[in-house]
Formats: sequence, C-alpha cells, structure tokens
Amino acid sequence: MYEPVLIQGGMGVGVSNWCLAKAVSSQGHLGVVSGTLLEQVFARRLQEGDFDGHLKRACLQFPDQDICDRVWQTYFIEGGKPICAPYKTAPMFSLIPSKELVELTILANFVEVYLAKEGHQGLIGINYLEKIQLPTLASIYGAMLAGVDYVLMGAGIPKAIPGVLDRLSKNLDVSLKIDVAGPTDKLSQEPVVHFSPDKFLTMTQDLKRPKFVAVVSSHTLAMNLAKKSSGKVDGFVVENHTAGGHNAPPRGTLKLDENNEPIYGPRDNADLEEMKKLNLPFWLAGRYGTSEALKQAKQAGAQGVQVGTPFAFCNESGIDKKYKTEVLTKILHGEAKILTDYRASTSGYPFKVVELEQTISQKDVYENRKRICDLGALRQAYTKDDGTIGFRCPGEPEEVFLKKGGNEDEIEGRKCLCNALLATVGLGQQRNCGSLPEPAIVTAGDHLVELSQFISPTKLSYSAREVIQSITGE
Repeated sequence: MYEPVLIQGGMGVGVSNWCLAKAVSSQGHLGVVSGTLLEQVFARRLQEGDFDGHLKRACLQFPDQDICDRVWQTYFIEGGKPICAPYKTAPMFSLIPSKELVELTILANFVEVYLAKEGHQGLIGINYLEKIQLPTLASIYGAMLAGVDYVLMGAGIPKAIPGVLDRLSKNLDVSLKIDVAGPTDKLSQEPVVHFSPDKFLTMTQDLKRPKFVAVVSSHTLAMNLAKKSSGKVDGFVVENHTAGGHNAPPRGTLKLDENNEPIYGPRDNADLEEMKKLNLPFWLAGRYGTSEALKQAKQAGAQGVQVGTPFAFCNESGIDKKYKTEVLTKILHGEAKILTDYRASTSGYPFKVVELEQTISQKDVYENRKRICDLGALRQAYTKDDGTIGFRCPGEPEEVFLKKGGNEDEIEGRKCLCNALLATVGLGQQRNCGSLPEPAIVTAGDHLVELSQFISPTKLSYSAREVIQSITGE
C-alpha cells in the first residue's frame, strides 16, 4: 500500500461523505469519510427515500442480509418522508447498546466505505473522534468489513485503537475503556465498552487490518502514542490550531484576545525535528491547502499534507448547497468571518465557527433554540451517587445538566453540535410541522478566505479535482 501525499480531511458530520472521498481517491490521493454520527446520517438518508439507489446497492454487498432487512424495515421510507415530518432518530449509545443500534452502526459504516471505494483502486480512510467513544468499536468493524484502508483518529489520545484494529482483523472480541468524570474508585460497574463480532456476523476469514494514523497537535503526544499504544501506529497527522472544526486547546492557562478567542503561542506548535525522529510518516494540517504549503511540508520532512477547508466547500462535499453558496459569496465580497469559539463545543475543545446568518453562530438564533440532547454523541460519562455510570451534556436543558452534577459555568454558550452539524448537511431535525428546523453550524479553517482562487462572480462553485490540481499541480 502506497503512502499518499495528499489526505482529504474527514470533516464534520456527513461533510466528508462518500462522494467527496471517492472523487479524491479516484485521483490517486487518500479520500476520507467522516465516521462521526454515521449511524444517524445513514438512518436519515434512508428516511429520505434513497431515490438514486446507492444505499440499496451497497447494502446488497453486506455479508448479512438479515441485518440489512431489519435496518431498512426500521428506517426506510418509500418516496421519502414528508418535508415537515420529524426524522425517526436512532437511540443514543450507552455502555450496553441495543442489538438494533449496533447493527445499524455496523451497516452505516460499511455502506459509507463501500460506496467510497466502489469503482476504483484508490485508498479510502475513515475518521473518528476519540471524544466519541461509545460507538467506536462497532463503527470500526463496519468500516473494516468494507475494506477500509486507513483509520484516522484525533480529539484525544487513542492509544487503544491500534490493538483494537489488530483484534478486529481476526474477528476477535474487543473492549475499550471510556473516560469517566468523577471518582472511578466508587464505580460499581466497569467503565468499558465491549464488542463481539460473532454476536452479529459469522465471518470465516480474516479482515484487512487498516493502517492507523493519529491526529495530534504536538510532537509530545505523537511520541507518547508511538511508544505506548496497544499496537502499531502507522503515522500521524500533525494539525495546528488554524484548522477547521475542533482545535486542541492552548497549552497552559487559557488566555483570550479582544475577540474572546483563545491565544496560541510558540508552545502550541509541534517540533517537526522531533517528529522526524519517530521514523514514521507524518502529514501537516491546518492551512496547508496550497502548492507552496505542500512544498514547505515536504522540506520539513513530512510525507505530505492533510487538507480540509478547500474540500469542504467543493461540489462533492456534503454541506447543503445553500450554505456553500452563502459562504462562497461572503468570500467573494470579502465578508467571510471565522471565530474560534472556545465555548461552542460541549466537548470543551475550541471550535471554529463561520459567522453566517440563520445559523446558530448568531446570538438570536442560539437563544431562540430550545435546548435538547437527543443525539448525545458528545455526552460525558460521569460517576453517579449510586456508583453507576450516567451521561450528561452541557448542551442539554440546564436544569437536567445541573441535576446530574454538572457545573453551572459549563453551560453558557454551549451549542448542540450534533443537531447543528446534521442540519449543515441537509439532515436537520424538524420536530413538527409548526416548528422551525434545527439551525445549522458551519465550520472552516483559517484557509477559508483563500478559496477565492476557485470562484468568481460568474462561478460560485468548484470541484474536488480543481482543489487537487491547485495543491499538487497535477
């Protein structure tokens, strides 16, 4: 397997979809699909009616058609749901999820990877977040059933994942310890998620073990993962704080500038000379979407670059066309603004937000939205008074969060990224015909304004191929 020079970032919820990953991979680079909330994305696509038949075609290749039938009977709507009817939402994960939820998750990840790999010989990766632990094992197994080539993971310290890949490739049982807030010595139950492949599928042959690439912000974390992970780490994406989506928080005491954005300094930059000493390939990310940046990355010893923002707004990405058009129009008129909001994400990580009308980036839209946590991907596990494990989210109704022992200072400014990011790709919930749909949130890196090279007053769109050509010169 060759090492790619260009990695397309695994962005958002459904932004890096199979269409985008396939377009990039077909050009000889690493196309990456987002694995975040993929079970919800798949369930909602089924409720949209699968008019083009892509989901059905992929499901017919799944090794257990009984699982496919059960999932389709639960979520598929012939002709698509009525516009103002609410989506049927898949249950939230727990330490012991239902069999139906696990089957949905396995199938969703299989379908996304299968469609991305279909019809070419290129490489496909899938991106997960360490912060979202409960669906991880079933998700990875589904992607491996479809022959995924790379698993990429950031937003935490994913030391257990390489070993998980080793065992899942042999169809063996796996476990993953989850992070729990509060005293773990008082727990009456083990803070561990278990997954047994043979409870869901009977596989007679081993699966391909995908390469594992950790997304890190510092050489220190890379060194720690290289030495202490449960199995082989095959490389790193070194992402700085100019990248879109979640950013690593600044090292040391949090300080804010006049715009209320976190202040980063020299200590927050990875030492690339130390990265080279690991003798593992690494890619640089965060404003590396130009040919000059690729050249600089290679001169610094990198294998290449990971690029997100230019791909996020191209034709093939999953962002709803109306948001692409609005953002690209703002870029054209010199009005595009991005805020690194250290309060937005319930994960506690800073999150880049494009200021856009009618989205939750606007104060009035945020304040008018009724708080609800019905997807729960970013919930935090915590120790309850009775020694069991509960889950809470600072984006849920305030009184509910406080009743669960949450701190009041965690609540202010927190946005429901789960619902908002689904809305960004046209899958936002509308709870009834008389209510407003969930507002979207659009994220991008500091590279956003440089997308002006792809557009003009008479051309407000561009392709993934144009992005690749601009970076590689191909």
